[in-house]
Amino acid sequence: MFDTTHPWFRPLWVRIVLLAVTAGWGLVELSAGNAGWALLFLALAAWVTWALFVTYTPGTDTTDTPDDHDKDGET
Repeated sequence: MFDTTHPWFRPLWVRIVLLAVTAGWGLVELSAGNAGWALLFLALAAWVTWALFVTYTPGTDTTDTPDDHDKDGET
């Protein structure tokens, strides 16, 4: 569905905010009596929980850091 290994999802706070927004909006819709929208956003929150917390594996980092070079200084 989405690339959950993208580096944007690596920080824990990003994943927590995404879950809080989707679940929170689902509860807002539920309290307003909009069962359809509530079901949609709560299902999305369930998917976020599954994909970004339960089965989450961070992707590989593709940034070029000094640790990526050989120990003798050659690139």
